[in-house]
Amino acid sequence: MFIDRAKIEVSAGRGGDGCVSFRREKYVPKGGPDGGDGGHGGSITLVADPHMRTLLDFRFKSIFKAERGDHGQGNNKSGRSGDEVVIRVPAGTVVRDARTQEVLADLVHAGDRVLVARGGRGGRGNARFATPTDRAPRRHEEGREGEARTVELELKLIADVGIVGVPNVGKSTLLSKISRARPKIDSYPFTTLSPNLGLVSAGEGSDFVAADIPGLIEGSHAGRGLGHEFLRHVERTRMLLFLLDASDENPGSDYRLLARELEAYGKGLVAKKRVLCFNKVDLLDAEQLSRLPAELDGVGVHRISALTGEGLKELTAALWKVLQSEAGGPHED
Repeated sequence: MFIDRAKIEVSAGRGGDGCVSFRREKYVPKGGPDGGDGGHGGSITLVADPHMRTLLDFRFKSIFKAERGDHGQGNNKSGRSGDEVVIRVPAGTVVRDARTQEVLADLVHAGDRVLVARGGRGGRGNARFATPTDRAPRRHEEGREGEARTVELELKLIADVGIVGVPNVGKSTLLSKISRARPKIDSYPFTTLSPNLGLVSAGEGSDFVAADIPGLIEGSHAGRGLGHEFLRHVERTRMLLFLLDASDENPGSDYRLLARELEAYGKGLVAKKRVLCFNKVDLLDAEQLSRLPAELDGVGVHRISALTGEGLKELTAALWKVLQSEAGGPHED
């Protein structure tokens, strides 16, 4: 199950109290102060983990509390600080404060981390307050409370190639043929309700991650259909594969629809590198194949059948070539 939103409550540990204590020592008033400091409370940190793919774990555990610091002791012994709590989230997670909606971090790369709740500082013991004029202080500090907040997590998919197209064009079938992903495949629109990831091999040492983005329709940029829920996943792909229906009455019309939706949505989607591809060529006869446009808006179009496997090797090679290229803009192939 692909879960891309979650809300968690984090509470850092309270600091331990400082200690009031006096050692026994001849000629020293009350033996001299030797109260130690309290330990600091444990903090809570989020870390991007490349092995996590969804936020599903937070459906079952959404409250995280760090340890409090131990109190100080006599003989100048400081209390033990609370252990830090490290929460692992998928790479590509945006972290927000639920109350203010402030973006605390965008954990894009593996190992990225952000401190979301700082542990309370431990209080000072009475040994810290000794002065030449007050050699037997009875003062100490209490530990401070740790931070607590509610945090919203939003996962924006990270993939090398985002497969976009209208509903029922064969995106899930294509992903299942070029990778080991097993998305749900059926004959009705919006079969794919959440993105699917698959590792694609275009040759030895030429692997990349492809994502099957749920079908887009006219008005998706304004929230129609699955709308913004999945257009935002396209933001985190390096390039786009436009999968088009070769059996459509007007082949290529869905490409212009998709291009308009991406342009209307904005956020740099139009500038992404792209490859165009006609699917379902196995349904066409020779005359119909000859009428398929060789390019759309100046961009060459590949021809494949995700069902039979025709042209898939050439397509994956072309995708890898674009990923390796450094030039921006649409890729003509």
